[in-house]
Amino acid sequence: MRRLIIGISGASGSVYGYMALQALRSIGGVETHLVLTQAARRTIALETELAPEDFEALADVPHRDDDLAAAISSGSFVTDGMLVIPCSMKSASAIAYALNSNLLVRAADVCLKEKRKLVLVVRETPLHLGHLRTLAQLAEVGATILPPVPAMYANPQSVDEIVAHTVGKALDQFGIANDLFKRWRGPQAKE
Repeated sequence: MRRLIIGISGASGSVYGYMALQALRSIGGVETHLVLTQAARRTIALETELAPEDFEALADVPHRDDDLAAAISSGSFVTDGMLVIPCSMKSASAIAYALNSNLLVRAADVCLKEKRKLVLVVRETPLHLGHLRTLAQLAEVGATILPPVPAMYANPQSVDEIVAHTVGKALDQFGIANDLFKRWRGPQAKE
């Protein structure tokens, strides 16, 4: 069985993380380890009708963000990598400079040092030069930056379809087959 860490930071867009957990549960074959930051817990309450416990119920193993002794804090605990969805600029900055003050950042740092896939769905706009430098630093140390940018060729009809596109693209990064979004097949396929 594959093993994937899902981190949800306090950035706007916790529904991205929720849909990722739902998709992974539906697809099966992937053991999920979840870390919700304290800020994520607050954002969930502000943006959704869900509770943090709803997110944790979808994960195989939920972890407390203050538990720096959790299995996912060690490189000897083998995973396929980590998806931080959404990823705040605060978390991105901490990851870029290995400021391991919480479990989300530590688990991401472990992925980088072990050369495992780290995908960050960075949710911020507009970006100033400091943000861009942080994202460049992350790319240089091995992270994949995957902002939630919808593909209009799919002609999305709902927010869920827009969210599903980003989640599907993120799962593609780990080689996890999914049919969450309409894939481009060329202009002929539209007719």
